Amino acid sequence: MLLAFADESPLAHALAREMDCELAFVETHRFPDGEIKLRLPPTLPPRVVVLRGLQQPNDRLVQLLLAGRTARELGARHLTLASPYLAYMRQDMAFQPGEAVSQRIVVGFLGSLFDRVITIDPHLHRIASLDEVMPGAQGAALTAAPLLGAWIASQWPADSLPLLVGPDEEADQWVRAAGERTGLKGLVCRKTRRGDRDVTVELPAQDITGRDVVIIDDVASTGNTIVQAAAALRERGVASIDVAVVHALFGGDAIERLMQAGVRHVWSTDAVPHSSNVVTVAPLLARAIADCD
Repeated sequence: MLLAFADESPLAHALAREMDCELAFVETHRFPDGEIKLRLPPTLPPRVVVLRGLQQPNDRLVQLLLAGRTARELGARHLTLASPYLAYMRQDMAFQPGEAVSQRIVVGFLGSLFDRVITIDPHLHRIASLDEVMPGAQGAALTAAPLLGAWIASQWPADSLPLLVGPDEEADQWVRAAGERTGLKGLVCRKTRRGDRDVTVELPAQDITGRDVVIIDDVASTGNTIVQAAAALRERGVASIDVAVVHALFGGDAIERLMQAGVRHVWSTDAVPHSSNVVTVAPLLARAIADCD
């Protein structure tokens, strides 16, 4: 059985079709004081997959605590969490004395609730796999960059493909993965961050005048890095700028700022529900779930 929540119903229905399994939704209720009540199906099969992305993570982590423990009580013996977006991953070390290493804490917490955790393009820059921070459970980190690469390539004639641009050094892996099977070439910028909303982006010395370019990255929230990258690209005289991201967290006026920066289109996967979704991760998740059966 696939258990899901109503605010992720499009991906839930697509995933259930790919898995060819029963789909049930968790009923949710919020009390006036902010507490959450959940209601699951009264009887569960031995193997259950819970679909829950961790955008807006704080409430959702409590939902997973309640859902995971209750599912065990209702008959589930093997629990898999399919979390297309895994939050609290960027704090993977204590940068200042006394800081909580949220990656280790949150992923360890999920590993205590579920037998297996499957996610897409998590922040794993200083560890090799989720298993390093999730003792007692199995982790699988998938990538949706090839899906975005295929989408991007389909938007241009084969003889005039755009140039992929990674807005910072960490995006190099997505540039390479998106171009591996499509023939898309790319370059990577150098980013200097001075604060959450204070970044500068520097392009490498390469003639890109007149090129169509697509900025590709794993996640976009404020959009500041992409805005800075777009400004640098405009100064180099590119013909057009589009954006492709795995996780479209875009908050506030991020999309409007991207349009003002000269971005034509914003494309994303449905790993996070957003109006820019053009590519589904349901087959990717379904294959990973089947591999653990």
